[in-house]
Amino acid sequence: MFKKRRTSPQPLFASRPAEGKPQPYRFPPLRKGPDVPGVSNKAASLHAADYQQQLEQGFQEGVNQGFVQGVEEGKQEGYQEGMRLGFEEGMAKGEAEGRLSARQLFLEAATPFEQMTASVQRFLDNYEQRRREELLQLVEKVTRQVIRCELSLHPTQLLALVDEALSSLPQPPEQIRVLLNADEFRRISEAEPEKAREWGLAADPALALGECRVVTESTEMDIGCQHRLDQCVSVLKEKLLPEESHEQS
Repeated sequence: MFKKRRTSPQPLFASRPAEGKPQPYRFPPLRKGPDVPGVSNKAASLHAADYQQQLEQGFQEGVNQGFVQGVEEGKQEGYQEGMRLGFEEGMAKGEAEGRLSARQLFLEAATPFEQMTASVQRFLDNYEQRRREELLQLVEKVTRQVIRCELSLHPTQLLALVDEALSSLPQPPEQIRVLLNADEFRRISEAEPEKAREWGLAADPALALGECRVVTESTEMDIGCQHRLDQCVSVLKEKLLPEESHEQS
């Protein structure tokens, strides 16, 4: 049988010399060149330099390609954005110019219509003016005929006008003279001889039918039918022909 051999325990770390500097540790290279059989260390170092140069060249080419690609993409994006902005601006400008041009064309096309409308309006205004003038003339003519007929049937109505004129004076006159048309003077003298003598009725050949003048010591009044008719016609003219009345005034 074998006997166990007793050995003394050895320290885990060998003792180092007490004196002397520590030796620096050389780390192995991170990247090793390819191990080619039969190639020396010098050749391997050349392969590593060539590899490093290719690596830098590839990096530079990648940078250049990235720059060119970035420039191209930026150019395309800028072109697209410029196209979009230009399209929107062109559309807005074209729409504004189109509206202006359409408005101008509309105004040019509407000019003959406006002229025709103005011509029709002038015609209607002239027609209305003539219609009112004819109506006024008809009223005046009919009124004159009615007055003449009434005075022919009742000539003494002129005496009512004389009485109305005398009552409007502030005090009764001392002397009165009433001038009438010759035919009316004759008929009134026959119908009212006392009034004819009292008011001093006299014939005046210059007066037309229906005309009458009252002469006192202080005034002379025209109370004839024509004077009153003129006043009535003037009022009607202001109502029917206001523009002509303003022009005459």
